[in-house]
Amino acid sequence: MAGRWDDARSGSASRECSPAILQARATSFRWCRARSTCLRCFEGHEARLGNLEISNRCGLPRSTVSRLTHTLTRMGQLVYLPRDQKYRIGPSAVAMSTSMMRGLQLRNLIRLRLQDVAEQLPGTVGFVIPDRFHLVYLEFARAANALGLHETTGSRIAMASTAAGHAYTAALDTDVGDALLAEMEREIPEGAKLLRPRIEANRRFLREHGYVVACGLWSPHINGLAVPLWSPQYQTFVVVTIGLLSAMYDEKRLHKDVAPRLLQLGAAIGSLLEGADGELFNNRLERKALPVATHKNKIIKAEDTNELEAGARRARSARSVRARDGRR
Repeated sequence: MAGRWDDARSGSASRECSPAILQARATSFRWCRARSTCLRCFEGHEARLGNLEISNRCGLPRSTVSRLTHTLTRMGQLVYLPRDQKYRIGPSAVAMSTSMMRGLQLRNLIRLRLQDVAEQLPGTVGFVIPDRFHLVYLEFARAANALGLHETTGSRIAMASTAAGHAYTAALDTDVGDALLAEMEREIPEGAKLLRPRIEANRRFLREHGYVVACGLWSPHINGLAVPLWSPQYQTFVVVTIGLLSAMYDEKRLHKDVAPRLLQLGAAIGSLLEGADGELFNNRLERKALPVATHKNKIIKAEDTNELEAGARRARSARSVRARDGRR
């Protein structure tokens, strides 16, 4: 019996170490290393590179670089900028390493905006970015008397069970959002079951009011409200969100007392994001007073259709909250 077990183990080891398997592993390793080399060419968030520039920097053939950038764009590690016909670091790459954002003046300005609201509302206010089926906190603020949520920079929250996730998916183009849901159904069906029945109502409410609420989904004790914003930097939607104790803020009070402040916050951060495109490392950004929303439907900007290949950018109406995500 022992001999047969030894034979089985040796047979398994020989199969694992067969030339074909070793070659496949070596090829996989080379592609992983090439992707890392490609990403290292982007020195900071302001870097915008085309395939030829990446090829020159990392010493890889241009045809290889073209395949790499296409794959990395689909993974969300890069985003394609149709106007420039170049790439820049994408949201998934930032979410994997939030330390990349440290020291950026834009981030400091966003934190100040969040803190302004946190001092008025006893909850956790966050600025989050999508990463597959989750969102990652890039910044947060919390008042000293805040109760309930205790998220911090780098915390991950589920897309299917949070106001931020529902706002993000509602802001996507219908076909992009449906494709994300289909992928979610394959990989995390319990999340899709939570999100799918609500997505159409979320889309309608977002179009009419500019924000989305989710009550008791993540926790029966927490209610949330979120505003999605189009980010030129990442060519996707980011979200400003707040979580509050449901005992203090029921759904009616969210609409009455919280929504106006979050809409103003969204308008302020949206202006920062637009003004900061390409200026993240200079000193031209200044803190301005929070703008007052003149109309609830006019403070989310959805900009441009992002395709993986070159194409003209089309201006989008300020009333629209639809834009292609570019991650897929």
